[in-house]
Amino acid sequence: MSRSNDPFDTYLLRVFNMLMSERSVSRAATRLNQSQPAVSAALKRLRDIFDDPLLIKDKQRMVPTERALQLEASVRTVLGEIDGLLSPGDVFIPATTRQTFRIGTPDYLAPPLMAAVVHYLRTTAPGARMLMQALGPDYDFDAALAEGELDVVIGNWPQPPEHLRTTLLLEDEVVCLVDRDHPGANGLRVADYLAGNHVVPQLYSTLQRGVVETHLAAQRLARTPTVTVPYFSMAPHLLPGTDLIFTTSRHFAQHFAAMLPLAVVPSPIDFPPMRFYQLWHGRNQQAPGHIWFRSLLSAVMRTAGATRHLRVSAPALQELRQFA
Repeated sequence: MSRSNDPFDTYLLRVFNMLMSERSVSRAATRLNQSQPAVSAALKRLRDIFDDPLLIKDKQRMVPTERALQLEASVRTVLGEIDGLLSPGDVFIPATTRQTFRIGTPDYLAPPLMAAVVHYLRTTAPGARMLMQALGPDYDFDAALAEGELDVVIGNWPQPPEHLRTTLLLEDEVVCLVDRDHPGANGLRVADYLAGNHVVPQLYSTLQRGVVETHLAAQRLARTPTVTVPYFSMAPHLLPGTDLIFTTSRHFAQHFAAMLPLAVVPSPIDFPPMRFYQLWHGRNQQAPGHIWFRSLLSAVMRTAGATRHLRVSAPALQELRQFA
């Protein structure tokens, strides 16, 4: 079948993807190991194909047009599928692999959960490495997944991004964490909660509100963010001796209540459960090492999250051997 009128090749798509990520011809050229004139020529071809400027120079950076923003997710998906077709079907052996696995995550998972992941990784794949990247509002985890800078992102979304592959890792109850001598330590009423002073973490994603804020907005309720912190793990340390309230997942609250003079209190508002997902790009869907690592995360989170102390028991570790 003749496709002589097909204007695309993967090079143009990769140039477009990198330009959308870098917002600069020179930086995109460096990342692609291409000359700046070559990338400029590719951008000209893309503009001709789509009959749109796509990226417009504005001071020191390039700003995407509405058409470019519409194309971005589709191009990333197409590149992921192409990379999946071209990836070799190598056999993955955990005991001998030296692969590096890269996870993006905020710090709202209690440390014992990631400790369980590390423990199993060290016992099963001693030559493997794991890199954990902090997420924040200025970090584009979507682009990092598309470009292979991250393999998996662990996050908590009311609705996870639809263009990425998704698996539910852990579902947890929303509770309140307060000082042990807080007036509401034995129970909070809705009025107490809404009139109270709250510790609120900054959003790690600019795309969505968290579960708590989304539910409150849907109920036309509001709380007072008395103290805003850049990290989840900072919030529990601010509670002792104060009237502050911190709303979080039960596993996170219990971990810190075991170390600090704090009380875990049922939420007076019926929040939906917090759901923690792992997200990955289609480019890694069929890669044997990535399949193994995603299975490891799912199994460890399931078994550790089901226990009160968030530890992986010996029988659970034995069950996890199926992924070796």
